[in-house]
Amino acid sequence: MRLMARKIMATADTLKNQETEAFLREILDADRIYVMGAGRSGLVAKAFAMRLMHLGFTAFVVGETITPAMRGKDLLVIFSGSGRTKTIADIAETAHAIGGRIALITANRESRIGAIADVIVKIEHQRDEVKDDTAEFEVRQMTGEHKSFAPLGTLFETAAMVFADACISLLMEISQIDEKELKNRHANIE
Repeated sequence: MRLMARKIMATADTLKNQETEAFLREILDADRIYVMGAGRSGLVAKAFAMRLMHLGFTAFVVGETITPAMRGKDLLVIFSGSGRTKTIADIAETAHAIGGRIALITANRESRIGAIADVIVKIEHQRDEVKDDTAEFEVRQMTGEHKSFAPLGTLFETAAMVFADACISLLMEISQIDEKELKNRHANIE
């Protein structure tokens, strides 16, 4: 956990304030906010949508049965480490064609989604190289030389979650909303 925390701190140091500020402006200016991502990035997106709802924003998760049609003043927030997941990119292009705004949280600015995004927040992550040589991998494991302690996109997804929660904290300050108001919007029929 300490190693993960150090990696997240290093990632936080690479964030650009102007990107975060532009992202927050998009959220504040949007009529409605749609969020999406694939796999674990999709789970981060859903958690972000929940907190936006708690703050009083009109937020939806793309693909849910109750998600309404998108309009021109709406914002689509995409969490995608690669920025090129086909299904996500296809939906982003549709939203762009409708006139929706696109905000991309990614590790890859130069991507299919990045090419159409109005705002990009780049979350650096240092994924260790993975070797294909199984014998060498086993030797490294036995000698304690672990090349990757966080498989696949774990560093991006964890950093994206921390970034999203930090944005919620900033939005609470900007909107002067306290935790009591969030609790009033929290699910109460579970």
